[in-house]
Amino acid sequence: MNKVWWLALAVVILAGCSSNSSKPPSRYHIDQDVGPDREVDLSHVPDAVPKVEPRTRAGNKNPYTVLGKTYYLIEDESSYKERGNASWYGKKFHGHKTSNGETYDMYAMTAAHKTLPIPSYVRVTHLKNGRSVVVRVNDRGPFHQGRIIDLSYAAAQRLGISKTGTGPVEVEIIVPGDTPPPPLKPDDRPASHADGFYLQVGAFSSAASAKRLRDKVASSMNSRVFISEFNAAKPLYRVRIGPLTDEQEVNRVREQLPAVGVYNSHLVKD
Repeated sequence: MNKVWWLALAVVILAGCSSNSSKPPSRYHIDQDVGPDREVDLSHVPDAVPKVEPRTRAGNKNPYTVLGKTYYLIEDESSYKERGNASWYGKKFHGHKTSNGETYDMYAMTAAHKTLPIPSYVRVTHLKNGRSVVVRVNDRGPFHQGRIIDLSYAAAQRLGISKTGTGPVEVEIIVPGDTPPPPLKPDDRPASHADGFYLQVGAFSSAASAKRLRDKVASSMNSRVFISEFNAAKPLYRVRIGPLTDEQEVNRVREQLPAVGVYNSHLVKD
């Protein structure tokens, strides 16, 4: 009997050791994101009020890489407008730091975006019910395929997507005073890229036309898309992708272009 008792005790001890040796818990207290514990009416929460704010390095690392993909910040967001799916994030991240070091509050009118400078202000409109909100972008994300913005729980509830999880939206920039702060240029691109190749996908006499194409191409590209201005008697605005380090990368980018309606491009080297 004593032998059986000691054997049972050993099994219990080993089980406890096995449990304690598992990987440490995440800094987030819950695994699956959820909303508040009980129903909360947030219809009274006011929109974010756009104002001119300084751009700092906090939250604006450019470029940055997440899950193997590299993202470049939009250099001039004054004409940004995009349609796609919005999602939301809540209790899992509530109280933790956002990308620029602020504390995430799921009851405030904020959002996460992959490439807009931080902070930015955008109007988000639900394409099915017509509801709209103004939110302040202070975080990075969402990094799920097919989603263009991650809203706070409060913003999602006001739009009517807090229960569905996602919804089709239009996101449009709001620039306080009509003039955005100077953009933060890419600061940590590998030196080997400096002499790389560029794909030119368009050239325009109109800056607005060049911006529209740049934004359209950038919406589906992991590589940097920018406008190179050629100053002559009449300015020329050239939309380019790069730098691209080798032929394999050039071919990869070219294969993605038809998806955004671009069928002609040529290689240049600056």
